[in-house]
Formats: sequence, structure tokens, C-alpha cells
Amino acid sequence: MAVSHKTKIQKYHLHENEPDKLQFEIYPLNDYLISSGAHTQKPHVHSFYQIIWFMSGKGKHYVDFNEYEVDENTIFFISKGQIHHFDENKFDGCIIHFNESFIADNENYINIFLKHNIFDSFEKEPLFRIKQSDSRELQNIVTQMQTEMWTPNQFAHREYLKVLLNLFFIVIQRFGIRKDCNGLSINNPSHILFVKFRQLIETHYHHIHTVAEYADLLNVSGKTLTNCTKEISHQTPLEIINERISLEAKRLLSYSDKNVNEIGFELGFEDPSYFVKFFKRQMNMLPRDFRKIGS
Repeated sequence: MAVSHKTKIQKYHLHENEPDKLQFEIYPLNDYLISSGAHTQKPHVHSFYQIIWFMSGKGKHYVDFNEYEVDENTIFFISKGQIHHFDENKFDGCIIHFNESFIADNENYINIFLKHNIFDSFEKEPLFRIKQSDSRELQNIVTQMQTEMWTPNQFAHREYLKVLLNLFFIVIQRFGIRKDCNGLSINNPSHILFVKFRQLIETHYHHIHTVAEYADLLNVSGKTLTNCTKEISHQTPLEIINERISLEAKRLLSYSDKNVNEIGFELGFEDPSYFVKFFKRQMNMLPRDFRKIGS
């Protein structure tokens, strides 16, 4: 994996500039942590997706300014751009890396639904816990992935791994437990609208900040969108939009050398003073004070 040093935080890539490679990897977790050394214990970010299954061991995992307790059968889903790092404890389990191109070929709506409910749900914890009785099915899928990686010349090698990865996602949706989060269903129109809304936020939060604009993109009324988000997440659409902008602001303030004005412009605030007021309203402190805390 290549690493970029453009900012204070390290950014890792999977097979960058090598599109002919598989764009998928799976490793035993402890082996990966040992081979990666101290890099995993420093805040870093990926341009790819990562699944970390802590099968055994106890410790902490840090994701986007939050500390999470790691216990048996805790599974983290780290999206592109999320800042995370491990503590110094040893863990057994597995770690899976894949680029968006691995699942984007002929992408259908089921894949979009799964991805934006598991990976890009920034308003929820980035982890699921799974009961021991339900872990066997996931373990079987992981074993098949590991076995398949040893036979790259087999017929439909990539397609088979993609099917196994999607099956892994479906099992998580069925049996995974996420704190303060009810499961979503692809058969429920309100749930589909919610996932589409989050997908649009992830694409447009840099320049679209209002509920009315997102409602127009979704071809629904602002009231319909508000009823949808309140039913599912107990938040208004504006709270969800602002939460995503605030998260990116905190990332940039903590891990980039850009000044406050530059960060405001990057996040779609034409007047830097509007960004300062927005951040203070969301975080109860000025951007420069937040930056000092993290420095």
C-alpha cells in the first residue's frame, strides 16, 4: 500500500494506480497488526473500505474522535475518509480491505443500500456486535474468502469473492446488533428514502447545506423527508446534514494544515465568518480552540 504525506495524517491506498489488481485483501488481524507495526496505533485514513472483525481480545479502537470498547465479536466498518487507529493490545480476528471499484461494477440498488447502511452511516456507531451463536455463519464466509484467495486462477475468482463479500454484508444486516439503531429494510419505502438521503449527503455535503435542496434532489417535500428521518434516526434532516459537515470540519481542523478560512471555503461557506458561527453553534467552541485542543 502506498502512503501520501500531503497532510499531518497518513493516508493509505489499496493498489493505487494498479486497476488490474483484485482491489480486495483479507488478512488475519493479529498478523496484520504485527506487520504494520506502530503505523496502526497512529491516527490514519484510507481511500478504501475496511472491515475489522475482533473475534477475541479486549482493548480500544478509536474512530473519528470517539473511543470504542473492543470485545469479542465486535465488527467495525471503516469507510473511506474515516480517521481511526488501534491501541497497543493484541487481537485475533480478520481484516478485509476493498476499493469501491470492487463492489461498484454493475452496481445495483441493493449494493448501494447495504453500503450506505453499514459504512456511511456517520450518525451511528461504526460497529456491530454479533452473538457467538450467529458468528459461525460469518466465520464460514471468511474461511471461504481466505480459501478463494489462494486460487486466483479459478473461474470467476473475483466474482466469487464479490458474492461472498455481499453475503457477509447481508448476514451483518440480519444478525448484527448496532447500538440505538433499528434495522433497515430494503422493502420499506421510508427506509429507502433515508438511505438515499444519506447517500446524497455524502456526495454533496461540501456544497449543499439545506433540507429544501436535498428534498428537491429526492423529489419529496421537506415535510416528508423530516418525517422519514425522525422516524428512523430521531433526528431532523438538518441535524444530520450539520453533523456530517461538523465531522469533516473536525477532521480538517485536527489533521490538515489548512487555515480556518480555507476549511470554511472547502465546506461550502462563502463567508468564513458563517463557518465560524456554524462551528461554534455545533461544537460550543470556536474552530481555532478546537484545533488547539487537538494539537
